[in-house]
Amino acid sequence: MKTLSNNLRLFWQGALLSYIALFHWMRPIQYMASKIIMPLAQMFFFVYLGTFATGESNAAFYIVGNALQIAAVSGIYGMTMSIGGDRDSGTLGYILGTPANRFVVFMGRAFMNILDGALGVVIAFAWGVVLMGLDLSHTNIFALALTIIITTISTCGLGLLMGCLSLITVNVMFVNNFVYFLLLIFSGANVRLDQVPAWVQVTSSVLPLTRGISAARLLVQGASLTEVMPLLLGELAVGLVYALLGYLLFAVFEVEAKKRGTLEVF
Repeated sequence: MKTLSNNLRLFWQGALLSYIALFHWMRPIQYMASKIIMPLAQMFFFVYLGTFATGESNAAFYIVGNALQIAAVSGIYGMTMSIGGDRDSGTLGYILGTPANRFVVFMGRAFMNILDGALGVVIAFAWGVVLMGLDLSHTNIFALALTIIITTISTCGLGLLMGCLSLITVNVMFVNNFVYFLLLIFSGANVRLDQVPAWVQVTSSVLPLTRGISAARLLVQGASLTEVMPLLLGELAVGLVYALLGYLLFAVFEVEAKKRGTLEVF
């Protein structure tokens, strides 16, 4: 019981403190701008570009796709910064030296990024409804909320895997940028997957966001939770696989980082 209590305390304290340290909270207005303006800018760009280029009047395809895509901001960048930021601050060595349960430590950091990512998606949907005419009158809101949470968890699983790279390289943000923009295409957020080559479809099937975006689009069209549940379970499975790989590779990269002396390189 004492061990469980200590792990819970470590989970919550690590989650809150790492999240506050992630943004430093020197100017909360900057954080709010990133949560409000950034989703709006991305959605405006792809919604109007997509509808103009294709000549289609169905803007909902791009609105829903890019709204869910916003989850990758916290999932990929947030998780990477939560892990790599310790090395930049010179505190990674203390974390690796502590006897605390590392699984609890890093899952706690993922927890706040899941909430942050879900908030970003909700704001993006709000912009879609208010400014772009997205119709949610036929949507099961509970099912959509569940889709947002599961999709954000999935992207955080990929983010945990990407964060491991920060132990062996100082250029991890370059990789993050590449992966984020790759997801804009391969997740189906802005490109219809039934119109792309077979190898792109295969790649999309093993990436986060793909099934979550498909489920959200079906829900907006009036589908029930039962109908999209296979997609949601698949999305969750993909995220958990990435999270497991990230956790296992973290141990491997930790040993490699100690050998190369890169634990405190910043």
